[in-house]
Amino acid sequence: MFNELLAANNLVSSVAGDLFGDSRTSTSTAENYVTSNRFYVEIESQITACFTECSGLGVTIKKETVAEGGLNDQQRILLGTPDFSDVTLKRGISGNQVFWDWISALFQPRTSGTGLKDYRRNINILVFNQAGQTQQCWTLIGAVPIGWQAPSLQADGNSVAIEELTLAYEGLNVTFGSGGGGATMLTKRSDTGYFASK
Repeated sequence: MFNELLAANNLVSSVAGDLFGDSRTSTSTAENYVTSNRFYVEIESQITACFTECSGLGVTIKKETVAEGGLNDQQRILLGTPDFSDVTLKRGISGNQVFWDWISALFQPRTSGTGLKDYRRNINILVFNQAGQTQQCWTLIGAVPIGWQAPSLQADGNSVAIEELTLAYEGLNVTFGSGGGGATMLTKRSDTGYFASK
């Protein structure tokens, strides 16, 4: 089974290298796969390992299918804007209330000159290997909380109480083989209307 997986990986690496000229791919080097339990989340420039789950991260490109007259064996695909799916973070309840502080600030009375943009952050999700080396860093650009879920409580239960935070974000940046460099509080958009990617 391992040999089949290795052969398939080498084939994919070879094709990717040919298509994109990617120096990271090589048919002579086996890839080191990472397990899904090795990740950190970076919020407010602090890396925390207390998260039990991170789910929902993804992007879908909107498309429109057009039938062209006289062309019966093909269809035309028109690409639209990317649609970034919401991310849900889960962690055990503790004395740290950064989740609640963040989302509750959105519906508190705001002082003059303060808008919703002042509560957005770039969030880094770091995936690392068994040696502790960062393999990928996923940066959620302009993330803002849109949902918070308290844990279910049971008098006869003994499991860890888990709270959830759901984030929407405006963009996604993926880097390979490097850390996030500090998740930041964002204060304003650029002149082009975007938040910085780092």
